[in-house]
Amino acid sequence: MSSTATTAIPAASAAQAPEKQGRRRVSERTRSERRLGWILAGPAFIIMVAVTIYPILQAFYDSLFSFRLTAPGERRFIGLQNYGVVFSDSVFWRDLGVTVLITVITVAVELVLGFALALVMNNALKRMRGLLRTAILIPYGTITVVSAFAWFYMFDINSGYVNTWFSWLPGIGPDFDWFGSAAPALFVIMASEIWKTTPFISLLLLSGLAQVPSELTEAAKVDGASWWERMSRVIIPNMRAAIMVAVLFRALDAFRIFDNIFIMTNGAYGTETLSLLAYRTSIGRLEIGLGSAVSVVLFLLVILIAIIAIKGFKVDLASRGVK
Repeated sequence: MSSTATTAIPAASAAQAPEKQGRRRVSERTRSERRLGWILAGPAFIIMVAVTIYPILQAFYDSLFSFRLTAPGERRFIGLQNYGVVFSDSVFWRDLGVTVLITVITVAVELVLGFALALVMNNALKRMRGLLRTAILIPYGTITVVSAFAWFYMFDINSGYVNTWFSWLPGIGPDFDWFGSAAPALFVIMASEIWKTTPFISLLLLSGLAQVPSELTEAAKVDGASWWERMSRVIIPNMRAAIMVAVLFRALDAFRIFDNIFIMTNGAYGTETLSLLAYRTSIGRLEIGLGSAVSVVLFLLVILIAIIAIKGFKVDLASRGVK
């Protein structure tokens, strides 16, 4: 009995030896891949951190002071008082509401339209895929300032042609001023954003569609699943990583919207956002301390949006990497 036990123990250890060697081999490969990744991306990462970390720290430092650019000698340390002024100001909360409204509506519409365009490009003939992808990138390749001016002149009461073309719609006439009140002005601003950035969303979602195994969709079709069932139970769940990246990138970009509003309305009629508020406070009124506080709050809100998006989708991007 003892001899049997003694022979069983070496046999078990011999069976476990390849497994331990495999784990050691995998860990060594992982370490070498990480080392190579840091060697390749490290210089760019260091430069990016050095370029971005200084303005962030400088903005936080300036936000702790009462500092007007016109009176540099009167600069004095006041701690977190600027943040108290920001959070107690009704203008900040109004601008925050406008920013959130623009972000939610534009990202939602872009996600739906981008997904529809991604399906069209994914199902298009091979000869037409390159042409469609090139054509759809034209709006996204346009400089934001140029597209903002184009949309402004389209809807302008004096030089625009939208009022003439759509005068048959109720409420629209030759004298309708799109930039004379908040609702129509925000409509034009959000429409210009949607027109420009939907191609970006569609290409991200197209890459997600390419990652969905065709065997799964074919098996669901054979099992009698409808188009909606295949879409909701097979395609979209396997595209969760691509959807999260699309929503994350666009939400962060939309939350910092500045160009379109600055050119079209300059924040008039309740269309001001947090980015424009920070610009007005720092550059317009030359209140560097208070403007820095607004910028820091905007930065923290952007970080919060990123955390909510990553936690909400519950996607492990590392486990979905291409092997």
